[in-house]
Amino acid sequence: MLKIRKQIIGENLLYAVIWTIVLLVPFMNIGLMSEETFDLDNILLSWLKILPFFLLFIVNNNLLLRLLFYRKRYIEFTIISLLLTVTVFSLIEAYEQSDWAIALSFGRIGDVAFSHHISLAVFPWYGNIIAAIIMNFANLVIKNMYRSMQSDEDQLRLEKQNIQAEMYYLKHQINPHFFMNTLNNIHALVDIDTEGAKRSIIELSHMMRYVVYESQTDGISLKKDIDFIESYIELMRIRYPEEVDILFNYPRSIVGRVVVPPLIFIVFVENAFKHGVSYKKSSYIHIDIACKGEFVEARIENSACNKRADHKPGIGLENVRKRLDLIYGSRYTLHIDDKPESYCVTLKIPILK
Repeated sequence: MLKIRKQIIGENLLYAVIWTIVLLVPFMNIGLMSEETFDLDNILLSWLKILPFFLLFIVNNNLLLRLLFYRKRYIEFTIISLLLTVTVFSLIEAYEQSDWAIALSFGRIGDVAFSHHISLAVFPWYGNIIAAIIMNFANLVIKNMYRSMQSDEDQLRLEKQNIQAEMYYLKHQINPHFFMNTLNNIHALVDIDTEGAKRSIIELSHMMRYVVYESQTDGISLKKDIDFIESYIELMRIRYPEEVDILFNYPRSIVGRVVVPPLIFIVFVENAFKHGVSYKKSSYIHIDIACKGEFVEARIENSACNKRADHKPGIGLENVRKRLDLIYGSRYTLHIDDKPESYCVTLKIPILK
């Protein structure tokens, strides 16, 4: 609402400046014509000539445009606006030609001294009509310009709200997906290592706190996201044999405030554990996260052990792509190198401000 108010104020200020300049024209004429005396009667009379234009502007700007033009009643708007303009200046012309006006000395448009002083008052009646039509057209252009600015702001605000709603939806699709996979891992661990399963549940509770509470913002500290990934990896280490080569490299000291979208990297890490670990043959998962200038680059590579021939990207990967598109547009790079023996994801994202 604040932006809309600013536009209304800006429009009204523009009108105020224009009409102030118009009212000052008689004074400027005095200076241009190097008159030695200041004739207040001529100034007042010039303002009297300006008054019909101002009243027509008020009616056009506050009534006709709102009640007719912006309700798409264009023909009615044009007819009424023209009729009103012609009627006003025809009545003024009839009055100025009347005996009463001549007696009061208000209708002497042809008077040499008067026309010499007041340039705005020497228009014939049809010239006033043309000037009023031009004024109404200029009013329409200005009004449309500010309405267009307001519509653009409304559209941007609506798009932002839609993006936030979609981001919220995508993020909350990832959360159940993550917990489902983790609980499956703990379920498998119960029969193998009861104590390990208990430790896993405690570790999971800490991770749930992060997912449910801390990750609900648009951006999270990279350090917190790394701690979360490290907890997840430790949870996985309990389940898998020591022969699985699991490496996680990341900057031990992160200088400054490095902010990234929450739960962006974990989807790729989950995917690596899902498809990269085998109990029957040697397998590996190598994760590298690094800060490079204004970017954070993550590289997750794993052996391709459990990949089926008809393998398709899961909902987690699809959601990550959508989230990246919504957050960064074209300002990120996501490269997936899918080979028969390995699977590697490289993601480079700008640091959030």
